[in-house]
Amino acid sequence: MFKILRNAFKVKDLRKRILFTLFIVVVFRAGNFIPIPGINTESLKQLTSTGLFGFYDLISGGALERFSIFALGVVPYINASIIVQLLSMSISKFEQLSKEGEEGRKKLQNITRYLSIFLAFVQSYGTYLLISNVGAIEDRSIFSLVFIIVTLVTASTLLVWIGDQVSLHGIGNGVSLFIFVNIVSRFPTMFIQIDALQKAGEVGLIEIAIFSVVAIGLLIWTIYMNLAERRVIVQYAGKQLSDKNANNQAHIPFSITGSAVIAIIFATSVLQFPATIGAFFSQDAWINRVLVNGTYSPFRINSTLYILLFSFLIVFFTWFYTQVTYKPDEMAENMNKSAGFIPGIRPGEATARYIERILDRISIIGGVFGAILALFPIFMDLFTPFRGLQFGGTMLLILIGTSADTMRQIESQLILRHYQGFLK
Repeated sequence: MFKILRNAFKVKDLRKRILFTLFIVVVFRAGNFIPIPGINTESLKQLTSTGLFGFYDLISGGALERFSIFALGVVPYINASIIVQLLSMSISKFEQLSKEGEEGRKKLQNITRYLSIFLAFVQSYGTYLLISNVGAIEDRSIFSLVFIIVTLVTASTLLVWIGDQVSLHGIGNGVSLFIFVNIVSRFPTMFIQIDALQKAGEVGLIEIAIFSVVAIGLLIWTIYMNLAERRVIVQYAGKQLSDKNANNQAHIPFSITGSAVIAIIFATSVLQFPATIGAFFSQDAWINRVLVNGTYSPFRINSTLYILLFSFLIVFFTWFYTQVTYKPDEMAENMNKSAGFIPGIRPGEATARYIERILDRISIIGGVFGAILALFPIFMDLFTPFRGLQFGGTMLLILIGTSADTMRQIESQLILRHYQGFLK
């Protein structure tokens, strides 16, 4: 990896792209420390310590806890992207746009941007009500309401635009890169938390050594699973794909963990929805007494029912998202139109069923893997002294996925510029 980066700096155009990306990252991180005036951030620490807001605070790099201008981050854009992607799979008009090539993709991107602005307004107003309910707003006038909402929406829209500039003139996907940088920025906080636990006598060197070994093992396992894929051989009749492939064969790679992050976000949102709504009411309200803190409630964090339901939802959403993303019927149809077939499998419906069986198996494997990663911080809180530590398998999955995608883009840029020798 370091050799590829070193060789990339030898290419003038790539060097400019990398430096531009680094400059944007510096500007982005500086914005994370510009606070919105009139907010008592001490009241937000408990709100962002666990649950859905804790996850949002993680991917915002602590901006939500500090309630900076980038408190919303790119969350509205991510939500809008997921909604548009799901609509393109279920509504014929959106599906047709997704098949119109570059022009259709641009239209879907514009729809996503406009929808993200609308969602930013909704989320900023909801955030205002929530932090007002916990006593974090000193001035509750209409001017304060408008000022906070306009600031949050403008900053979130600015981040989306900056992310597009990184994608066009820099290296990597801009939105994913922002999440990557925010998660990496939480590492010093994690080390400070471990040091505080050691000074308080809650953990010793042995516990820290065991934790380090487990963390490294989890990192290696996540890298392995992220790079793992199930390849399906496709034979093409009457075509020679390349000089190196005289057998007219290609393969379709199916990622094992491609849907894991989305599934974890979906499952977390579903289970944390009652707690999020309950935050708008008093602790004596029915929703908090029964659904959030009830003894037999499946929405009570760290309870046995919560863990079981959380695991099931992650596996289910991984299977669901994998099926709707790859579309076995459409893949079999396109394969047939291209005079391709899977050796030993009849074209048409038999091919679709074969691909569907493969997707079922890899989605279950990926779902179980995602569930283990998502449950790791819960088990760490329940059975270890490292309670409240901002470390989890989900963040590793995001970090590794973004790193791998960025490195692939750098490699492809080098190959396009005929620098294959640099990759050896």
